[in-house]
Parts: sequence; C-alpha cells; structure tokens
Amino acid sequence: MMNPSVVGIDLGTTFSLAAYVENGRPVVVRDAAGVALVPSCISFHDDGSVLVGSAAKERALSDPEHTIFSVKRLMGRTLADLKKELELIPHQIVERETADGRKVLHVDIGGREYTPEELSALILKEVRKRAGNPTKAVITVPAYFDDSQRQATRDAGRIAGLDVLRIVNEPTAAALAYGLDRRGAGTIAVYDLGGGTFDCSVLSLAEGVFKVLATNGDTYLGGDDFDRLLMQVAAKEMGLDLQGAEKDPELLQHLRDAAEKTKIALSANDAAELVVDLSASKNVNRASLAPFRRTITRTEFEELIRPLIDRSLDRCKAALRDSHLTPAQIDEVVLVGGSTRIPFVRKRVGEFFGKTPHTGLNPDEVVALGAAVQADILTSGRRDMLLLDVVPLSLGIETLGGVVDKLIHRNATVPARATTRYTTGADNQTAILVNIYQGERELTKDCRFLGTFKLSGIPPMPAQFAQVDVTFIVDHNGILTVSAKEQRSGTQAQVTVQAAHGLTTEEVDRLVNESIENAQDDFTTRRLIELRNKAENDLRHTQKALAQAADRLTPDQRAAIASASETLRSAIAGSELNVLQRSIDEFGAATNPLATLVMNEVLRQSLGGTEADKLDPNNLGVRSLEKGMTWTDAREIGEALFDQFDTINPLSVRFTDLHKHVMNLEGFTGKPNESNEKLLEAIQMAWYEEWKDEYGDE
Repeated sequence: MMNPSVVGIDLGTTFSLAAYVENGRPVVVRDAAGVALVPSCISFHDDGSVLVGSAAKERALSDPEHTIFSVKRLMGRTLADLKKELELIPHQIVERETADGRKVLHVDIGGREYTPEELSALILKEVRKRAGNPTKAVITVPAYFDDSQRQATRDAGRIAGLDVLRIVNEPTAAALAYGLDRRGAGTIAVYDLGGGTFDCSVLSLAEGVFKVLATNGDTYLGGDDFDRLLMQVAAKEMGLDLQGAEKDPELLQHLRDAAEKTKIALSANDAAELVVDLSASKNVNRASLAPFRRTITRTEFEELIRPLIDRSLDRCKAALRDSHLTPAQIDEVVLVGGSTRIPFVRKRVGEFFGKTPHTGLNPDEVVALGAAVQADILTSGRRDMLLLDVVPLSLGIETLGGVVDKLIHRNATVPARATTRYTTGADNQTAILVNIYQGERELTKDCRFLGTFKLSGIPPMPAQFAQVDVTFIVDHNGILTVSAKEQRSGTQAQVTVQAAHGLTTEEVDRLVNESIENAQDDFTTRRLIELRNKAENDLRHTQKALAQAADRLTPDQRAAIASASETLRSAIAGSELNVLQRSIDEFGAATNPLATLVMNEVLRQSLGGTEADKLDPNNLGVRSLEKGMTWTDAREIGEALFDQFDTINPLSVRFTDLHKHVMNLEGFTGKPNESNEKLLEAIQMAWYEEWKDEYGDE
C-alpha cells in the first residue's frame, strides 16, 4: 500500500477507519489480514502502556475497569447531558471546572483522568498509524453534532498529530461516495444509523454538485441503545439493578458483550440465545453462578427497538419537511452505518420512503470513502465535484429577558455569514456581554450554551445610542467565529467560539506537545508489552509441545530449551527491550528442533495414517491444478497463505480466522465442514515454516 499524505477518517462510536484516493478512486486502508475496521476501544495497563483497537476489545471482559469504548458519545458533552447514560457507563465520569469557569469532562480510568478528546486522539493515532502516518485528514462527524462536538473532534485530531483540513458530516460523506458513479440529477436521502448516533440528510445531486438541502438527527440514538434494551431484559430477569451495578464494570461489560452478540445474531437468525456467563468472574460468589440463558426471538427484539426506529423516522420526517419534499420525491435512499444491517431497520425505512433502500455500498466503509474524496478535492485541486453542506442547528445570542435571537438558521448552506445590530440597555453602559447559544428553542434555558465574550471600551452614552454590529461566521467545518463592533467608536472584538465545557487552544497544544515529547517512550512501552505477550505465548506453546515430544529430543536439546526458557522468563520480568528481543530469538533457535518434530507429527497424522500401506493416496496432499486445494493440502495452503499475508505471524492467528482465510483462497475447493483442529494445526505449522524462513523466530 502507498503511504498517502492525506486521508479521510471515519471516527466512529464502535469502529473507526481511514481511506485515501488512489488513481482517482477512494480506497479503504486495510491491515495485512484485509481488515479495515479498527474497534473504537482503548485499554490501559497498570504500567502505563495503552492498547487500541482489536487488542483492547479482547480485554474488555477480562479487564473492564481499564477498558473504555463508545468515547464518541462523550465528545463535547457536559455531565448534565449524560444523565441518562451514566448508569450504563462502567467508568466514573467527572466534570472539572477550570479557573476561567469552563467545565471539562473527564473519565476516570485506573485512577487517572482523561478527557474525551485525549481518548479519541488515541483512536485516531491508531487509525493514522495503520494508514502510514499521514499528516493531513478530513474527519467525519454526525450531521447533528453541535459546535462543541465539532470543536472537540478537531481538537482530538490535533492531539493525534493531524492537520484537520475539514470536518465533514457523515451522511454527506456517504453521499459523496455514492454519487461517484452517478452523474445524473436526483434527490438522495441518507439514513445513517451507527453505533451511537443517528442522522438523516437530504441532498440534491446534479452534475457533480452535492448540495445538502436539510439535515436532522439524534446524537443519542444508535446500536448502543439497542444493546442497552437487551441488557435491561437480562438484568431484570437476573434480578439485577443496573443503577446499583454502576460501580461494577465487570458485570456491565458481560451484559453488554452478551447483548451485542445477540443483536448481531438476530440479523441472520429468527432467534438467538442471550448468554451471560460469569464463570470467569473475579468475584468468587458470582463465578459460582450458573450462566444465564434466555432465547430472544427476532420478533421480540423488533418490538423492543420499535420505539427507537420510530424516533429515527420522526427525524427523517423533519428533514423532509425542512427540504419541502415528500418521501415520494426522494429518488434514492442510501443506508449508512452498521446498525442498518438489522432487517427490521431496512424494512421500516423502505416502508417510510416507499422504495427499497440502496444497499450496494458497505455501510461500515462508505463514510470513510466519501471523506477520502473530500480530502482529495481539498488537496489535489480537483474541481469536478463540489460539496455544499449545511448548519445543523440555529446559532444566536442572548438578548434581554433570556431570549435567543437567531442570526444563522439551521440548514443554512456553509460557509454562512450573518450580521445584526444591537444596542445598549442602560445609560453610560461601556461594555456588553455576548452570550452565544445553539438550538431551535426560543429561550436560552432550552438551548445549548456555547460560550461568551465581552466587548469593552464603548464610550459612555445614553441607552440605545450605541450601535453594536454582531457578526456570526460559520466556516466549512461548521466552526463558529463571532465578532462585534461598536460603529460610533470603532471598538471591536472577535472570538472563535470555544465551548464553555471544552478544551482551550493552550490545553490542546499542551496535549500535542506531550504526545510528541513522549512518543519514543510510548513506542518503547508498547513494544515491550507486545514482546512480553509473544514471549509468554511462545513459552505456553513450548510447554504443550514438550508434553508431546520431549522424549524424542536429545539431552542436549532438552537442556538448551530449559536454559533458554529460564533466560526468557527472566527477560519478561525485566524492562530491557533489547534483552527481551534477544532472549526471544535465542529461545526460538533452541526450540526449533522441537517445532520441527511437532509439525512433522501433525502432518503425518493429518495425512491418514502411520504406515505406508494405510495411507489414503487421495489424502497425501498431492494435487493437480485442475483438482484444486482441499483441507489436506497443508503445505500448499501454507505457502498460499504466506504469499497473501506475508507479514503476519501465523501463530498469532486464531483457528476461526485461519478457517476463513483458507476458505477465501483462490483455487481452494474444500467445504467448510470438512476441516478439523488437526488439519488447521497442520496448515498453521506449514504457514509458520514459510514465515519463519523469511523472518526468523520473531
């Protein structure tokens, strides 16, 4: 893969990913195994190291106190905003007030506090690393994200070391990707239901111009909410009080994991079993309990989520109303977000719009692809496409009596600018305070407070003589700048709105500098953890192999393994990266004769017998190209897997993933149910031999 200098990033609630444009087409960034999605999950170790992505998600059940997910739902929020969420968040959420009166949200993980921006930056760093460390990015956000949430996302990008070129609405990005192959005119509705947020945007497409007509949404509606409904069913029948379980991260994580698996299974089956197994719990009393089992039918699940789907369709109605369109006037409906895989969602959306939704695009990848297109437009000078987005919520200032005077109304095309003249309310008033709000209600108490600034130096004059022009400017990113000027004296002031509960520019700069200063230490710590995990895994494999074949080793070989094992255990306990790497290399060399014995034995058993006259000639692994590979062709399959995934250590691949990789090989003709653990182990060892010849025992 090339190393792009600019990418599009979909920073999602459940998964995140990146894409870039190559030869005029957007391409999703994938790892060596072909996986595009990075779980938006972070796990912290006691030694200060951090895991992000799949490795972090795997620790969610075993170490829930130090593993966090769905960070996106915390971005730009206050503690009051999260009132309904707190009971199901397994971490303590606190709000710290700064000296200048701002309220900053923090998440307590293992005794250390992190802002949502810092946590999101860790996810962005992982996505950025997978893409080859580009320096510039377009990052997507839900269309209904307000100014605070957009600013928080931009700050997270900066902390991650990215120059954020543009903040783009997710449905708009999806429409960009969809419209690449559709140059005719038409009206598109994008129904975007992800892990934590929902948006509906209506766009017109004509000759490469994408114009957003209206957008509406709910930043507290997504797949996480479906999971919570299933969690509540299980908790009620188990006699658990979820509010009382707030301080029990392990229990909440087991419930969440079971609910998510059940939800996914119900997309393909008419019924699924919801299983909460606490046998591995650290709590002895809880571990002794029998697993909770409850069959959930698809019909029951659909009734549970029906009110949430109704809420989403109400948002669609609002977007259509603002667009002055009816469902019948929509030419195409595009589904975006992993939660749109649920059959009931597709059915209800199809019924609402009166047409079958377009499902030709991968709902998990389409937003990143569109972001990559926008990134390419911004950096390459490409002019055959134009994106015109909108302001999701109205913006205004507080006037006398707590009334919001709206300067820029929702669904105004960005960039947007508006100026209104105000005056003083008292004689000899020399300053005015501009309080900035966002929302659709008429009173400040019902809208979201974004920030404030003061215009001082107004000459003393009678009330209503001063002429103060207040100007709002919303840029392409949806970020607001406010300025005020008193016309008689020329006194003026300007501010880029910094939310009353966000990070200041100085705080963001400090976090950026800290990440640069600690980059080498962070890398060393991470590498040390990875090598320790590999070393412990190698020791476990060796103990298992010794139990099978130790009697066939020479005394010198057994002594060499014992000595290398002791040295490796000592290196694991230490903190010297070079010593640990050297010990792993020496251990690999010492155990090589053992690995060869085990592999030969596995191959011999998998080929049908121990004596020549008992071997099945059809199962010897000898094949013609016309016949194709089958499960017993371990050597050929191992070579083919190495050719396709040459940088992956085969010993780190789970058998379930290995089975999928083999089934996807070109020329493989075996059936899924013909494999078994012995055959997969033979294939894994054959693949490992190829990998070891290239890379050694890393």
